[in-house]
Amino acid sequence: MVGHGAKLSHKMEQAIAALLSARNVEDAARQAGIGTNTLRRWMRLPEFEAAHREAREALLSQAIGRLQGASGAAANTVLKIMLSPDVPAGARLRAAEIVLEQAAKASSFEELEARIAELERQAGFKKGARRPSAAITLVKTTSAVPSSPQPAQTEAQPDRAGSNEAGGE
Repeated sequence: MVGHGAKLSHKMEQAIAALLSARNVEDAARQAGIGTNTLRRWMRLPEFEAAHREAREALLSQAIGRLQGASGAAANTVLKIMLSPDVPAGARLRAAEIVLEQAAKASSFEELEARIAELERQAGFKKGARRPSAAITLVKTTSAVPSSPQPAQTEAQPDRAGSNEAGGE
């Protein structure tokens, strides 16, 4: 059996690879050469579940990278269709709609990014940081609402994953 922090067995790694390519759990079990019940039991193990999730995320990241790499070719195709007099008017119109929709989305996205950057600057975020320190969060939360009761201030403190510093809440 796989213990906490232990590596997965070769069969478990094969099962994860099969899960990524098979249509369903039964097919994945067959590809990995194990029983369906065994695979379902493994899928409930925290280590297996974490490794499977990580493998799925890596696969998805690779797929997104490939699509992003092809976005220039896609943009060229849309522009060629839009500008070609040999293409039916309906297709040119749809291509023009796509260009306008994407331009509007990009503009909205850029505006949103600028607004977020300004809010982060005002909140004291450092460039590239995701969150301010817990002290900044607590100070900003409590100073924004000076008359707020004690429970609201406690909620603003960082999550301490199971610690109970108040001692018996």
